[in-house]
Amino acid sequence: MDTSVVIVGAGPAGLVLAGELRLAGVEVIVVERLEEPTGESRGLGFTSRTMEVFDQRGLLSRFGEIETSTQGHFGGLPIDFAVLEGALQAAKSVPQSVTESVLETWATELGADIRRGLECVSLRDDGDSVEVVVRGSKGEQRLRSAYLAGCDGGRSRVRKAAGFDFPGTAATMEMYLADIRGVRLEPRMIGEAVPGGMVMVGPLGDDITRIIVCERGVSPQRRTAPPPFSEVADAWKRLTGIDISHAEPVWVSAFGDATRQATEYRRGRVFLAGDSAHIHLPAGGQGMNTSIQDSVNLGWKLAAVVRGTAPEALLDTYHSERHPVGRRLLMNTRAQGLLFLSGDEVQPLRDVLSELIRYPEVSRHLAGMVSGLEIRYDVGTGSHPMLGMRMPDVALTVSGRATRSAELLRAGRGVLFDLADSTPLRQRAAGWSDRVDIVTATTADKSREDALRETKALLVRPDGHVAWAAPGAHHDLPMALDRWFGPSR
Repeated sequence: MDTSVVIVGAGPAGLVLAGELRLAGVEVIVVERLEEPTGESRGLGFTSRTMEVFDQRGLLSRFGEIETSTQGHFGGLPIDFAVLEGALQAAKSVPQSVTESVLETWATELGADIRRGLECVSLRDDGDSVEVVVRGSKGEQRLRSAYLAGCDGGRSRVRKAAGFDFPGTAATMEMYLADIRGVRLEPRMIGEAVPGGMVMVGPLGDDITRIIVCERGVSPQRRTAPPPFSEVADAWKRLTGIDISHAEPVWVSAFGDATRQATEYRRGRVFLAGDSAHIHLPAGGQGMNTSIQDSVNLGWKLAAVVRGTAPEALLDTYHSERHPVGRRLLMNTRAQGLLFLSGDEVQPLRDVLSELIRYPEVSRHLAGMVSGLEIRYDVGTGSHPMLGMRMPDVALTVSGRATRSAELLRAGRGVLFDLADSTPLRQRAAGWSDRVDIVTATTADKSREDALRETKALLVRPDGHVAWAAPGAHHDLPMALDRWFGPSR
């Protein structure tokens, strides 16, 4: 074995997975086709759920001062995300290039081996290990590992080489994205329907403005290079009447509305995460965020199996938990595309939905869908409202010291929160103390979170989701510990 896990792709999904594995002490090699980061930034900002994930790992401070907002949209229809009480606000205008830089530094500090300029050529899963052939400037080399993860984007070599099915629909339209300098345009932050299409304008700072142009009736092209800026400027003038041809293009790209999802996220010893597993219209900035959350779900499970503390069956829960999330992502982005990019024929639908959004229940539902805060995993039956949900970040007192639940999850281990100072509870969990931190705590302000008002204990997985709670879970604590963390030592 050259390493325990090989990750193909050093985008957000690959870097987060590398960091999660290294938190658990698992050896990992990341291979990336590009010699250097491109500096391009398709993704901008983080959803509320990703803000929680980064806070849980202590990464938020690395991004410096983050501008946040409660304003969002669903298919171009405004939604105030403040209806999600207690949630972290979404981050605005953090370029994906900055996100990748922060994540690469974090993963490298933890000991991840990141090797650039190596392209995946082929792979073979022999049942006991995976061998991947990569090609670089010095020729081909072979890497053997216990597991391999494809985080190499929508055109994933890993997905194709491992034989994953990737059904869905091909692109029906093409849109332009350009970051330009030297022109002043009126902000249109959630996009604006215009005769013939849709345009969006967002200031990025440093005299740079991002524009997105969608012109209806234009067939997608099979491109091998970014479109020339003249194409973007011509489309912008046709739709808005404004000439931006004198602007300086910083970055130009084209994308479509293709929608596809791998039928399985795991085949033997090979996994897919991020865009390798699902592609869709980038509506609401959900793509990068969902990719990051894929890796957070997979990382601790893969680490536990590699280290031999959990059975291999734990890896199947990666697909069973994340595939439905991806399927729902594709559903909502297709719906948003219809609302956002169609013509006058869907205006009655927009009008009806605009009325419905005024109801708080509808706003919460749509905001929870786009932010990822609605996600609840199947961790077993029970009546406790937090089962399968993420542990809310609450103020706690531990051994007389004030702390937060998010801080206690920083190490990437499971945490048993004993909120009733129960010696029998701690004794039942003692056999898992090598994998699970047992913390006796009191909530500093129980009124902050109704779900914890009568809670006596919570078992929280390394990804922050509640796997067991008392009272309310219909299985005993040792059963939950065994299921998610392997047998007692």
